[in-house]
Amino acid sequence: MSTNQEFDCVVIGAGVQGSFTAYQLAKHKQKTLLLEQFILPHTRGSSHGQTRIIRKAYDEDFYVNMMDESYELWAQLEREAGVKLYRQTGLLVMGPEKSHYYEQVKNTLQRNKVPMVTLTSDNFNQHIPHVKLTEGNGAVVEVTAGVLYADRALKAVQAQFQKLGGVIRDNEMVMDIKPGPIVTVSTSAGVYRAKRVVITAGPWANRLLAHTGLQLPLEVVKINVCYWKEKVPGSYDVRRRFPCFILTESQESKEHIYGLPSNEYPGLVKLTPDRHFVLDCHPTYSNIVIGAGFSGHGFKFGPIMGKLLCELSLGEVPSYDLSPFRIRRFQAKSKSAL
Repeated sequence: MSTNQEFDCVVIGAGVQGSFTAYQLAKHKQKTLLLEQFILPHTRGSSHGQTRIIRKAYDEDFYVNMMDESYELWAQLEREAGVKLYRQTGLLVMGPEKSHYYEQVKNTLQRNKVPMVTLTSDNFNQHIPHVKLTEGNGAVVEVTAGVLYADRALKAVQAQFQKLGGVIRDNEMVMDIKPGPIVTVSTSAGVYRAKRVVITAGPWANRLLAHTGLQLPLEVVKINVCYWKEKVPGSYDVRRRFPCFILTESQESKEHIYGLPSNEYPGLVKLTPDRHFVLDCHPTYSNIVIGAGFSGHGFKFGPIMGKLLCELSLGEVPSYDLSPFRIRRFQAKSKSAL
């Protein structure tokens, strides 16, 4: 058993957000430990799988603004690691033409000058063969959107973190966190002391936060994945430029339905009530930083989340306005024993 090893920062949870946070801390010359309760790689969280959509199609400007830099940081990791992590396919967004969300997404893309093509029933099949546009639905294609190779990306950022001198310890479950000026983290295999701790533990965030007297309104949901067999092999292949797609709403479901032109795996996602992330310092212990509630749309933001959580941990002014992501928005619902 390893005992009383000291670090500048311990990051708990080696999914995409935690891995990018550790990578950013190591870039800032911080002696950093990245802890993971399962043996890497694993399929028990929300960062596994072959692909994830990368897009700017949101109804809020602050997500679009962050995605500009996120694309740049993904490209930077590609160069550093020497592996391809992103493929441009375009993103087809469909929804009832007069619905609030569809109109908001379309307006946000236009307002932020994101390259897009508006489709009609007349020209839809010229762009998207084999798919029918339902009467009353609108459709736009976000041209620069595409897919991220998720498993490959996770391995790449973890490898770069280790090249920078970072330490990864997997198969170590955190058993206890003792807050203080120096935080003590006890695991199934050791005890570590650090000036700062970042918790990016996905579905297990509240279990860890309980040691600090804090609970967040996070709902853990298992995402099921459906598969359709192609009638004509290759018709919906990424090499045929078949896009990712999002159906914003339908008569059958008010939830978003999305798809990718490749295989995928189900996973666990953490939903906040407003579907926005949690990026904040602990309300009592400023040297404990929390990244949680990525609500099924956080993977593409991994590089930016890592940068922001690193900035919070180091006491720097965040690069973006974090007011939509602060814990205080849950004040009435959040349960704190402190």
